[in-house]
Amino acid sequence: MKNLFTSLFLISASALFISQCNTPDTNSDAVLNPLSSKTADYNGYASQEQWGEHLVTICGCNDCHTPKKFVNGMMLLDSSRLLSGHPSELPPPDVNRSELEKKGNVVTQTLTAWSGPWGTSFTGNLTSDPTGIGNWDESNFITAIRHGKFKGIESGRSLLPPMPWEMYRNMTDRELKAVFAFLKSTKPVQNVVPATLPPVSASH
Repeated sequence: MKNLFTSLFLISASALFISQCNTPDTNSDAVLNPLSSKTADYNGYASQEQWGEHLVTICGCNDCHTPKKFVNGMMLLDSSRLLSGHPSELPPPDVNRSELEKKGNVVTQTLTAWSGPWGTSFTGNLTSDPTGIGNWDESNFITAIRHGKFKGIESGRSLLPPMPWEMYRNMTDRELKAVFAFLKSTKPVQNVVPATLPPVSASH
């Protein structure tokens, strides 16, 4: 009788264990926080644009492409002109460019204009305005980043420093497409960025 009781107990315990193993865990993260195929496509973000905004933020795009304002001696991003590039009304850095270029030095003005041995470059307008990338298509953007081409035109000139396209070119196609989707969704800011200035030696 004792052996029979022990056997019945073991059989019942085994059945309970198997039943619990096959019962869905309603307290698991997978059930409480299901990841839809859509959010999976966007690396956990609700939309492609939101993922792109995250990438733009962590890649420091605002550091150079957003004009700055000074508040209590601090240089802050001008939130009214996010990603609109070097302001058209702001003159180039007031420096002796000839000496600068000879010494191989680099100077910047609010991080939106840069002078060095390559000349003077101005960061572009990345907003959805036609003076920015409003007229670009996705292939233009990918060409600009993958091949470092101005305005994403394959036969155009190369992008100039400090644009770190050699680093950004390592982004995946999905990441680049997300960034472009976000940029196309930004508030349009009309700003015609000044043309690049060639090195002083090349202008004589």
